[in-house]
Amino acid sequence: MVTDPIADYLTRVRNASSAGHRVVEIPSSNLKKEVTKILFDQGYILSYKFEEAEVQGTIKIALKYDKVTKEPVIRKIQRISKPGLRKYAASDELPRVLNGLGIAIVSTSHGVMTSKQAKKDNVGGEVLCYVY
Repeated sequence: MVTDPIADYLTRVRNASSAGHRVVEIPSSNLKKEVTKILFDQGYILSYKFEEAEVQGTIKIALKYDKVTKEPVIRKIQRISKPGLRKYAASDELPRVLNGLGIAIVSTSHGVMTSKQAKKDNVGGEVLCYVY
């Protein structure tokens, strides 16, 4: 039983990219699907595929690497809000990651989005993770 599914998701992506794997398979949930879509839209992963099963289903993520240096595009992926200590931010207090070069993924009342999008929509929420 996993107590923090988002931390498990981020750890699987982090471990697979540092080990040089092309594809990582993760148990699915609606929140994980939204985070995956954001990572794809922001250019941190190559592609993804949702495989529906009777019970839970899986997410297959094709990781992205630099063509020349073979370094993973995701340099760091870090959990911020944890089940034991939730981190919330108002729309004017949303974090800038690496001075705008990275993204913060925020769960808002309008759905899961990047901190830049949340600031533009003037909504705050729970800061899930930083990616850069």
